[in-house]
Amino acid sequence: MKKAIIIGASSGIGRELATVMSRHGYVVGIAARRLELLRELQKELPTESHVKIIDVTRPAEAMAGVRELISEMGGTDAVVVSSGISIHNPPLRWESEKETLEVNVVGFTAMMNVAFNYFCERGGGHIVGISSFRGLRGGGSSPAYNASKAYQSNYLEGLRVKSRKLGKMIDVTDIRPGLVVTPMTAGRSENLLVAPVAKAARQIFQAIERHDTTCYVTKRYRLVACLLRAAPYSLYSRI
Repeated sequence: MKKAIIIGASSGIGRELATVMSRHGYVVGIAARRLELLRELQKELPTESHVKIIDVTRPAEAMAGVRELISEMGGTDAVVVSSGISIHNPPLRWESEKETLEVNVVGFTAMMNVAFNYFCERGGGHIVGISSFRGLRGGGSSPAYNASKAYQSNYLEGLRVKSRKLGKMIDVTDIRPGLVVTPMTAGRSENLLVAPVAKAARQIFQAIERHDTTCYVTKRYRLVACLLRAAPYSLYSRI
């Protein structure tokens, strides 16, 4: 039976992905800050599951927690890092920028560090990062968020290159969701580009099973990504 750890499993994409993976026979380790939400999720999972409180804004403790969870599970085949925040920051405030970077850059890197080193010792495995299509360009309403997602995609590619140079069998998948119905998109669920979280999680699971390098979720966002890349700054800055 395959095993996977999902960090950021208390809500949104992480929670739904944990459910999908459990329904497909995975033993899952679910980790996040809010224990009560993890316990609620655990009751719904059909397969064996393990719970761990992890706050990625406290990287040293979070890294130790992931190592403990791996040990408690008797190892894992995959680590999915889904934890992240999005703060719209029109009047630019340092506190919001700092919080975004602490979660999406520092916390993300800490979790990836543990996963990569574990799989190096194990001889192989699968690392999955939930970044965003927004990492393709800068964002006027949330500069730090878009930049943090660009960092995540770049970092994941770096791990992929490093794995190859080390001769390790570590697959690295960069999932780039578009707008998905989660707490982050509250109030925008009627937008045609906003996908149901269940649909997004199914496509993410399929990408994991295929060991994709990069996957846009939902599939229409691959076209959105192409248009974003091609748009001249004079046009993009008006969107």
